Amino acid sequence: MSLINIFNLTFAYEGSYDNIFENVSFRLDSSWKLGFTGRNGRGKTTFLKLLMGLYEYKGEISASVSFDYFPFEVKNKNLDCLEIIKAICPETEQWRIERELSLLAIQENVLLRPFETLSPGERTKLLLAALFLRENNFLLIDEPTNHLDMQSRRKVGEYLNGKKGFILVSHDRDFLDSCIDHVLSINKTNIEVQKGNFSSWQSNKTNQDNFELEENEKLKKDIKRLKKAAEQTAQWSGRVEKSKIGAVDKGYVGHMAAKMMKRSKSTEKRRDRAIEEKSGLLKNIERSDELKIHPLEYHSRRLVEFENLVISYGGREVFKPVSFRAHSGDRVLLSGRNGCGKSSIIKLLLGEDISYSGGLYIANGLVISCLPQDVSHLSGGLKDFIAQSAIDETLFKAILRKLDFSRAQFEKDMGEYSAGQKKKAALARSLSEQAHVYIWDEPLNYIDLISRIQIQELILAYRPTMLFVEHDSAFARETATAAVELRPA
Repeated sequence: MSLINIFNLTFAYEGSYDNIFENVSFRLDSSWKLGFTGRNGRGKTTFLKLLMGLYEYKGEISASVSFDYFPFEVKNKNLDCLEIIKAICPETEQWRIERELSLLAIQENVLLRPFETLSPGERTKLLLAALFLRENNFLLIDEPTNHLDMQSRRKVGEYLNGKKGFILVSHDRDFLDSCIDHVLSINKTNIEVQKGNFSSWQSNKTNQDNFELEENEKLKKDIKRLKKAAEQTAQWSGRVEKSKIGAVDKGYVGHMAAKMMKRSKSTEKRRDRAIEEKSGLLKNIERSDELKIHPLEYHSRRLVEFENLVISYGGREVFKPVSFRAHSGDRVLLSGRNGCGKSSIIKLLLGEDISYSGGLYIANGLVISCLPQDVSHLSGGLKDFIAQSAIDETLFKAILRKLDFSRAQFEKDMGEYSAGQKKKAALARSLSEQAHVYIWDEPLNYIDLISRIQIQELILAYRPTMLFVEHDSAFARETATAAVELRPA
């Protein structure tokens, strides 16, 4: 066991006037399994890179362990997997490598395959195994689940639960609960540490925030009552001054009124200071404003139907025949292993030329809003993006603001956005569109937890007709009204 100490850490990017972190201090045990959570763009990846020593900063970071970062960059993807593992941990015996792979349900013959032939999920598991084989390291794991299906997430969660010494950035609630024992939460310019899994942290945080909000509202009511009393005193004093009583009486009453006003003002100032202090405590409360959507109503319930559908590529069937129907108000989850054809079904519904057999029905004149899985290509000005999408600019920007976009982001080129910010822009576009059916392909990739909960509450409140692919099991469990599992042919 050893300690990782962070003392008075302050950091801002060159040319920026705003600090990402400001006088942050806390201590970590290198044996802890830490989940790292916070809004997109708050500095989670930046903090990991500070631990790695990649940026200059003010303050102190001290540790007796070395840090390794995931995803690990593989420069030569033509090498066999065994060669890559040996390059990462050259002293490791073969039996230890095979043991780690078996814990992640990876077949040994993968070691003889070129790395480039592996699927994204297989690459994730292989590199995690290799990095955990290194001695005296503390692993910084940055969003490993984006390329993992539900089954792989469960397996990786079980694997990490058996390990010690890592910080895990993830926005999957069930995944975090399966493998962490502490939570790092980032709010504005501060980082807090709390023992427990994500669910216990979320419960405690909600209770704490609610308490602070209630206390603040009580103080605001006190101020309002006090100001009203002060106004009444002033009115009473004025009426007395105008009355026709004696000069001595008027002087006495005026003196008492002034005294009461002075006492009232003094009390009001103390209350204002208390409000200000309480407001300071609220700076870390993450507000999740309600999102809205405006789905169109179709004149009949039957919208989409598949009957023994099979998609083929080069004469090879991708999955076994599947049948389902989506009626108005249904939210159908397409599930299955990576590569089983979920995205192909979406492409077929969107009119792409894909070879298939079986029955396919799409209602005539159906308006579909699509959110693609890959939004990495987004670039250019936000105004051009809005114009090309033919959506309402005010509504679009209002949605982004509720998803924690700063106004400064509106002026940036989208190519400078983080992966999460690009996904939020694509989400906001879809939410700004009026449609009969919303088809979303892995909408939550790179999206922070608070935004995930906002989107979940939106779907439950407005009940749009949806067909979607999502590997976040908590989100899928709460939002889907039906699920269709695709099985490899």
